[in-house]
Amino acid sequence: MPLARPVVLGNWKMNGLKADALALVGRLAARAAHPSGTLGVFPPATLVGPVAQRLSASRILVGGQDCHEAESGAFTGSISAAMLADVGAKAVIVGHSERRHGLGEDDALVKAKAEAALAQGLLVVLCIGETEGEYLAGERDAVLTRQLDGSLPDGGTAENLVVAYEPVWAIGTGRTPSQEEIKETHTLLRALLVERVAGGADVALLYGGSVKAENAADIMAMADVDGALVGGASLDADSFWSIYTAGGGA
Repeated sequence: MPLARPVVLGNWKMNGLKADALALVGRLAARAAHPSGTLGVFPPATLVGPVAQRLSASRILVGGQDCHEAESGAFTGSISAAMLADVGAKAVIVGHSERRHGLGEDDALVKAKAEAALAQGLLVVLCIGETEGEYLAGERDAVLTRQLDGSLPDGGTAENLVVAYEPVWAIGTGRTPSQEEIKETHTLLRALLVERVAGGADVALLYGGSVKAENAADIMAMADVDGALVGGASLDADSFWSIYTAGGGA
């Protein structure tokens, strides 16, 4: 079945030590005993196992922030989808802009990582988004179409795939597109998913980029916005829970 809405996922990025992480997810678990939507956390690799163990009796999803495209091998510092699954992860983010633009990952590599994750039974959270230069040049739609076409994994469905639109210029800046721009973008992405993915009308389509409690309700009330991929605000249990409930979760 497609994921229950709203789908609110927290990307912790390179933040968190064990004690604080376990305290954070403990507070979330106490509130989300029977979540009406889908709530998930994506801690750094060192914490995936401990967090997954802490949440083993919870319905909160735990995932990794990236995976290598190979199952194993001489790839110092990398982590495979099989390793994530082995320590209890149920999902993984691929294609985040901080890897596309910061580390030079292209669409082909993102697709290979997504397919490696699907092979291990992980839910794939596929990120796409335009840079500020591309946005100002009016290239947003072309960039998103190219990224989606190049990154979508073979075998992706509404059951194993989430697509997150994160304009690069909005991540961590406090800036967000206008409501009209978000609507336009998600309408485009929905149409592309319907054309390219089995059950594309039901694939969870998330918005990410400076999502916070103050703007979450307006963003997630829009058509074809099924939830949010949250960055910094997910590091605080109260803020993250407020975003989840603003989108209709309980």
